Amino acid sequence: MKSRSASLGVVITGGTAGLGLAMAREFLRAGDRVVICSRHESNLASSLQTLASDAPGEEAHGIACDVSDSRQAAAFAAFAAAKLGVIDRWINNAGTAGRMRRPLWQLDLDDIDETCRTNLSGSMMLCAEALRVMLRQPAGEGGPRYHLFNMGFTAAGLRSSPTSVPHRASKRAVAIMSELLRQELDAAGKRSVGVHELSPGLVLTDLLLRDATPAQKRFFNAMAETPETVAAKLVPAIRAASGQGGTLRYQPLLLMLARLAASLFGYRNERFFTSDGEWRLGGGVL
Repeated sequence: MKSRSASLGVVITGGTAGLGLAMAREFLRAGDRVVICSRHESNLASSLQTLASDAPGEEAHGIACDVSDSRQAAAFAAFAAAKLGVIDRWINNAGTAGRMRRPLWQLDLDDIDETCRTNLSGSMMLCAEALRVMLRQPAGEGGPRYHLFNMGFTAAGLRSSPTSVPHRASKRAVAIMSELLRQELDAAGKRSVGVHELSPGLVLTDLLLRDATPAQKRFFNAMAETPETVAAKLVPAIRAASGQGGTLRYQPLLLMLARLAASLFGYRNERFFTSDGEWRLGGGVL
C-alpha cells in the first residue's frame, strides 16, 4: 500500500459499473483516494459497498450526479475537491450509448438529445469544472502535475463501434474537444494540467452488448476484453501520466490487427460467447 503522502486524488465519473468501477477498484488498491458518481443513488450506494469490500481501509466517496445537468456537474466538482483536497487525476468516464441501437431515423428525439448531452455536453462541462479546480492547485515544476482524461473515439474506434450515430458522433466530438482544449491551455500558458484521450478499446459492458447480434459478439471474442483486464493495464499508465496530452490506448492498432487476424484461424474464438452469441463464462456482464 502506498503512503498517504504519495497517494493520488482521483475522480471518476460513471464509476459505479463496468470499466469505471473496475478502475476505481484498481486506484484504491494502489492506495489512492477516489471519488465516483452515478446518476442513480441506489447504484452509488451498492458500488461504494463493493469498493469497501474489495479494497478495505481505502478512501472512496461518491455522490449522485447527472453529468448532463450543469448544476449537478458543478456540485460534483465541489464535492470532489472538498473530499480529496487535491485532485491529481480526473477521468470523464460517464456516457451512454442511448436506449436503442437503431438507424438515426428510427430513434426518438429524446434519446438522441440525451445521448449527445451526456456524452459531449457532460464531458465538456466536467472538463471546465475539473480545470477550474486543477488550475487553482499548486503548479509544481517539470511539466504538468495534474491530468484530465476524456473517453472519446479514435478514428479506429469510430469504425469498429457497432453503436448508433448519436453515440459514435458524440464520442468522436469528445476526442476533438480534448485536442481543442490542449490548444487553449497552451495558448493561455497553462502548463500544470495535461489533457489526454483514454482509449480502452472494446470493453464487455452492457453499453457495448445491448442489442448486439451473434455476429457482433463473435467479433467481440477476438477484440474485446473484460473491464477488470482493461483497468489493470490502464490504471498504472494513468497514474504515471506525463506531458501535455495525447492518447493512452489499452492496445495499439497493430495488436488489434493481430488479434483480428488470429481469429480468422480459429484463435480467440468463443472466449466469451458461443457461436450462437450465448455468454459462456457464467454470471452476467457488467
